[in-house]
Amino acid sequence: MQPNNKKFGLIGKNISYSFSKKYFTEKFTQDIFEDYSYENFDIPTIEEFPNILKNNPNIKGLNVTIPYKEAIIPYLDTLSDKAYSIGAVNVIRVTKKGNLKGYNSDWYGFKKTLEPLLQPHHKKALILGTGGAAKAVAYALKQLGIYYINVSRENKENCIEYSQIDASTFVEYQIIINCTPVGTSPNSMDSPPIPYDHFTNKHIAFDLIYNPEETEFLKKAKSNGAIIKNGKEMLIFQAEKAWKIWNK
Repeated sequence: MQPNNKKFGLIGKNISYSFSKKYFTEKFTQDIFEDYSYENFDIPTIEEFPNILKNNPNIKGLNVTIPYKEAIIPYLDTLSDKAYSIGAVNVIRVTKKGNLKGYNSDWYGFKKTLEPLLQPHHKKALILGTGGAAKAVAYALKQLGIYYINVSRENKENCIEYSQIDASTFVEYQIIINCTPVGTSPNSMDSPPIPYDHFTNKHIAFDLIYNPEETEFLKKAKSNGAIIKNGKEMLIFQAEKAWKIWNK
């Protein structure tokens, strides 16, 4: 690799399906970016991260996905204010001095995608999950003035459990967001354990998953009249935001 080549990539686990690699590789086919490349760095544990940097000195920027959006933080030199507030990182920029700065563009992608769907009655949201993606979604909802609560399989503070969700929950919460990997291909027949019969045409069902295009979560919600949205558009918005961050 020539010294002027610029490498970008994705840090994650089991990421052969990656949207990012396809998206940025297509972007780099434009002549202006002929010396740019994008690679998947599929690692079994976050402890492998320093080796990626050591073996790829031309890395200029990275995306971070499940399950490392929170675990990556101790390996970074600094965080942006928003990434610090959220507590999760999905973009890393290598500065001119060689330092690693963490950012979060997930919140931006989610906010930009959800906003056009909102109607006056959409006041409260249920966030399924508590990981890094859920934290970014929570930050975006705060920006939009939407009250939310997380749903967890475990008994956690400031969360409700799946078993507590019933008809009255669906009356109170009009936006249901799946921030878990449940339903991702190849396990596309799976869906979060919620009572789907209580969805109505007053609800938004948003799934951060984009493969498959229509998850079981979305299919079941749609069959009861809900407005549905997958994570593809969110990914495009966050990817373009990442590109701007890398090219500051």
